[in-house]
Amino acid sequence: MHEYSTQDIPDRSAKYWYAAQLKPNGLTIAERNLAQQAIESFCPWQIETERRGQQLRDIRRPLFPGYIFVRIDPNAGLWRKLRNARGLTRLVQTDPRAPTPLPDALIAGLQQRCDTDGQLVTTPDLAPGDTVRVIAGPFADFVARIEQITPDARVRVLFDLLIRKVAVNLDPATLRREGMQG
Repeated sequence: MHEYSTQDIPDRSAKYWYAAQLKPNGLTIAERNLAQQAIESFCPWQIETERRGQQLRDIRRPLFPGYIFVRIDPNAGLWRKLRNARGLTRLVQTDPRAPTPLPDALIAGLQQRCDTDGQLVTTPDLAPGDTVRVIAGPFADFVARIEQITPDARVRVLFDLLIRKVAVNLDPATLRREGMQG
């Protein structure tokens, strides 16, 4: 006969994280609607610089475009209510009867890499010699090679500009190693 401990009994009042698909341009509406319903949500983002002609513009871009994470108690029936929430299309699910919860460690890891506003702040793992793409600032979309990482965590990169190499110190948060996503 098996003896059950309190760990064997699922917590019927536990809240879990779920991925919700957004309607096109629905992030702001969804965040506002979820806050009004007192439903916890999380949408990690980063700043990227967009170049339009000669102008540069910093844009807040979601780390997972088209999705937001919501934390709900699946037994409270809220997930059915979320199907009709403004700004949301549906909860991501692999079972047609219920949404699929995400591992708590996944969301906790993302939250640790973000500030209190949800902006990704983790410094990428960079080393001298790496090829990087600049994702924000006046050098956005330029590709460079890391020459040195200074003690104050600035990254000195070399650009090939007009037949000569130009060295510039940049914030590592504005760099992504070539070939990396996110």
